[in-house]
Amino acid sequence: MRKNKNKLVSTEFALSASHEAFVKKHMKKMRIIRTYQILIITLFIVLWELATRGKIINSFIFSSPSRVIKTFINMASDGSVFYHIGITLMETFISFALVIIIGFLIATLLWWNDSIAKVLEPYLVVLNSLPKSALAPVFIVWLGNNVKTIIVAAISVAVFGTIITLYTDFSTVEEDKVKLIRTLGGNKKDILFKVIIPSNIPSLISVMKVNIGLSLVGVIIGEFLAAKAGLGYLIIYGSQVFKLDWVIMSIVILCIMATVLYQLLAILEKKYTHKA
Repeated sequence: MRKNKNKLVSTEFALSASHEAFVKKHMKKMRIIRTYQILIITLFIVLWELATRGKIINSFIFSSPSRVIKTFINMASDGSVFYHIGITLMETFISFALVIIIGFLIATLLWWNDSIAKVLEPYLVVLNSLPKSALAPVFIVWLGNNVKTIIVAAISVAVFGTIITLYTDFSTVEEDKVKLIRTLGGNKKDILFKVIIPSNIPSLISVMKVNIGLSLVGVIIGEFLAAKAGLGYLIIYGSQVFKLDWVIMSIVILCIMATVLYQLLAILEKKYTHKA
């Protein structure tokens, strides 16, 4: 009895030591990856600044990190840059929320009624493949030169892919779980709320991670054509009046925004994974 107990303790200790070694190795790998990521962006910024100072590239056309920072500080002093950022963020969040709600509801409808799914599937594939920038001028004619056009343009970029992805995931849930609900006397509503939706929460979060970027892209496309404020407006207006520092600054801010929004959803995904 004592031998078995000692053997069990030693096995647990070995597993614990092995797990600790694996965690240390993983953390070391992640630190190396982060170091290289920081090194690449730092090297890019330094080379960009040196190239403009050394007249290798024209700072008027390509701007420079120092000019971008100076432009941001000047626009931050009167609050105009934060106003444009706020407009773009508001449009992005509205578009993102509507994409998720519309995509989820239509995907649920298609799962619920297989006949409707078969009728609409080819149209969804075509609409998803259509270049959305081609639709933006049409939206301006239909809706006018306003925020509605921007939001509809952003929704059109992401919603069809969302519907197709969620419907596919809904349709490929483990058949054994569905059969179990039916065996216990459950109906389609029970299958939806007890199997389909709970099983696809990770898929929904993954779709959200993709859509936050797509919504931002759609908003910028809309702002290029139908905006009086926002980062897309700054890019277009800056290019028209040759204030290219505005253009580069807006692009840098968009990169930072996209990264932060994606990371927030990645944190949400990690929290859900740990709870599950």
